[in-house]
Amino acid sequence: MTIATNARDLSDRVYIITGAGRGLGASYAKLAASLGAKVVVNDLGRSLHGEQMAESPAEQLVREIQEAGGTAVADTHDVTDFEGARALIDDTVQRFGSVDVLINNAGILRDRLITNMSPEEWDEVIKVHLRGHYCTTRHATTYWKEKAKHSGPVDAALIQTTSIAGLHGQAGQANYATAKSGIATLAHIVHLEMNQRFGVRSYAIAPSARTRLTLNSPGAVDVVNRKLPNGFDYFDPDNVAPFVVWLGSRGCKAPSGSVLGVEGDVIRRYNSWHVGSTVRNDAKRWTFDDIERASDELFKGQDQAFSPISDVMTF
Repeated sequence: MTIATNARDLSDRVYIITGAGRGLGASYAKLAASLGAKVVVNDLGRSLHGEQMAESPAEQLVREIQEAGGTAVADTHDVTDFEGARALIDDTVQRFGSVDVLINNAGILRDRLITNMSPEEWDEVIKVHLRGHYCTTRHATTYWKEKAKHSGPVDAALIQTTSIAGLHGQAGQANYATAKSGIATLAHIVHLEMNQRFGVRSYAIAPSARTRLTLNSPGAVDVVNRKLPNGFDYFDPDNVAPFVVWLGSRGCKAPSGSVLGVEGDVIRRYNSWHVGSTVRNDAKRWTFDDIERASDELFKGQDQAFSPISDVMTF
């Protein structure tokens, strides 16, 4: 583990990172710990497809962090279990005195075309992503709300993980992309409910990096192994970590409610849903003929509404 050279000190921050045993989550955990944060490495210890693994990646990562002089503990609660998510938050507060940052990162894949997707493949992905984000969010926001009632607005950050597939769409991933799109909306709603009154900042991030998920995602595997001509490993997960960890730092100036993409040396800000075009019918009920006449204006520019993944994950 390489000690970070970033100037910002996180010694007063407590980070919980779910799905942090490997990949992006592990990069976040190592960077936060190297900057002085106390880190809870949550990982259920399952394979990409949900099977239980013999060794705990959370314990392995915690040993690596501790050997480098950082402070971290492993946690194996299932974030899709409501009481398990409660225990994750409660145990962290009991051990470290607070929770300042929650990064919801855990996820799985069950890729299949919608015509072949089973109910189980749909439900499992929705459960891990959407329910998993909900359960931890529910208990963390409750903790911050109660804390704010006693001591005023809290400088806390909730970072949800959406995806390029969720924001741009991807064939073969109807379950995953639907969940990830919903997570972006969840981040916006939490912003509306928690920021102004209680001080909690809420973000959604769409990271692109070489992880177990992208290496098993249609359309991504051929991209994420490439390097730039100068040798820069564009899709190294460590490229994403500084921005994500920065979002959780004290006094971070990134506006709450932001949806953000990050990969390589690129950071993108996404605009929320907005009206693309409007047509009216002069205070009359629409007829088919009226709609036909207005349709060119209504759908003008529709082809440019969403950029495909291939246009985003490029050098």
